[in-house]
Amino acid sequence: MRIPVAKQGYVFIIPPAILGIIALVADWCLASILLFTLSAFCLNFFRDPERQIPSDPNVVVSPADGKVVEIVTEQDPILGKTFKRISIFLNVFNVHVNRSPIAGTVGKIQYNHGKFLAAFNEKASLDNEQNILLIQKDGVDILVKQIAGLIARRIVCWVKESQEVGLGERFGLIRFGSRVDIFIPESTEVSVAIGDHVKGGSSVIGYLKGN
Repeated sequence: MRIPVAKQGYVFIIPPAILGIIALVADWCLASILLFTLSAFCLNFFRDPERQIPSDPNVVVSPADGKVVEIVTEQDPILGKTFKRISIFLNVFNVHVNRSPIAGTVGKIQYNHGKFLAAFNEKASLDNEQNILLIQKDGVDILVKQIAGLIARRIVCWVKESQEVGLGERFGLIRFGSRVDIFIPESTEVSVAIGDHVKGGSSVIGYLKGN
């Protein structure tokens, strides 16, 4: 049975828990409470629950948990083509494991160094440190941006170029509050609106046309 916690989280969860036990034994009550609280926060942050993945091959699922904060049409940063961009803001209480919005092949991965503006800031999509994945399927190009935020200073990507990924498959995470942008073809039928709350891997955000 898979433990529903991202393995990168153990280094943040276990040390404060051990120190909390030591503090408890030493009768340092306030310190133990603070340390156990920190450990519990990290456990919650790095949780990685299983998700019900849709079976329709034409769906585009959300790459992240969070709130839809922007839906615009613009050029993407890699191909220079016009896409619909859907931006999802993740607060520190959201699951931060990211999932592939479609089944396909990772065509390119591009890491850009940048600023650490608050993730809900509209400039974050352009200016913040970010990792961009191009995922391709049957002539369809979709890009996903993992964007660092004001607190998030570490972007983790588990996949490599030319790797096959399944619909809703885990591909990375961002530590401590962040934003994920997804660029989908203009012809995609968008099924979410600004203000909607979505879950990575299970919430359908659109339907591909002509596939």
